[in-house]
Amino acid sequence: MSIELGPVLIDGQTVALSVAGGRIVALTPTQAPAAAVAMPLSVDAHVHLDKCFTAHRARAAKPGLFGAIEAMAADKAAWSADDLRARITRGLADAVANGVGVIRSHVDWTEPGVPLAWSVMGEADTEVTLQRAALVSLDILGDPDHGPGIAARVAADGAVLGTFIYRHDNYADHLGRVFRLAADHGLRLDFHVDEGLDADAVAIDEVARLTRAHGMAGRVLCGHACSLAIRADADRAIAQIAEAGLALTILPTTNLHLQDMAPGRSPRLRGLAPAQELRAAGVTVLFGSDNVRDPFYPYGAHDPVEMLRLACLTLHLSPGDWLGAIAGDAAHALGLPPARLTVGAPADFILIEGADWTEALSNPRAPRRIYRAGAAMTQGTAA
Repeated sequence: MSIELGPVLIDGQTVALSVAGGRIVALTPTQAPAAAVAMPLSVDAHVHLDKCFTAHRARAAKPGLFGAIEAMAADKAAWSADDLRARITRGLADAVANGVGVIRSHVDWTEPGVPLAWSVMGEADTEVTLQRAALVSLDILGDPDHGPGIAARVAADGAVLGTFIYRHDNYADHLGRVFRLAADHGLRLDFHVDEGLDADAVAIDEVARLTRAHGMAGRVLCGHACSLAIRADADRAIAQIAEAGLALTILPTTNLHLQDMAPGRSPRLRGLAPAQELRAAGVTVLFGSDNVRDPFYPYGAHDPVEMLRLACLTLHLSPGDWLGAIAGDAAHALGLPPARLTVGAPADFILIEGADWTEALSNPRAPRRIYRAGAAMTQGTAA
């Protein structure tokens, strides 16, 4: 049975879209005004499925990033396989309902042994392509007694190696060992880096240097880099990031929520890395959902389209020009082939009501339909 959809805006062209047998069989140009915009299933390049849906029980006693870290650590002490399985399953179902096709989830790894969440997430049954990224303590991963075993396990699981870096002592030495481990095991790297508004948070410079030194352009993804928003030498740093071939994920919800947080005072700083300058320099920029309903961000959903909307508001972007940040560019940064809406391609895509992307994102309640192998569902429910 063939399904005719249109007129639909795809890559700036209005077409009638025909689907049959789970694939796109025709894209016929039309002069009629578009009634909806279309994009491939989205890519959420940076989330934390092990932490999601804990906000009701894990409340930060202190403001900002490190208050959230303490609250999460206290909650983690009581995690069980059943608790993790239920929350991870719920998070993945949330992503599926919002039209996500690929998701990379970080997993906290704070001790030398394999964390329970790593194993539980590895058993998850989901429609999305799920990548695990080990978010290992830098002191543990950079330790010659512990790092090699962790890297070997991550490689055996076909996953991604990563760590959190923020004004650590001796971070350059530890990072050097992390890059050597990645080179030894053929691993991609994903770092939480410079997640704060301190001008001396400059670890991304060392990540860029090591990426060049190890010839790992296109294999290293960083998240946050909030300090680029306030560094006086940001232009120089951005040029080095571009030259190294790093990609950077900006996390609108969590960074807006945590950065410049102080009780009883409105924030003055946005805490978002400068997306426009980064992309102008040649850096691949992504947007991710990051934390969903946990101490780091007690609201939200696993929904890259919503991240695009928020990024356009806070970073002054034109949405149609930045679809790659939640689709093709994001897939490429994760080492996957970008999905494209072309004749013969799988009929996996999102339709949002609106004549163009500005109109589609203007209304958060605009009807959204998700197609997987040609089967349609409305956002959150089967059609």
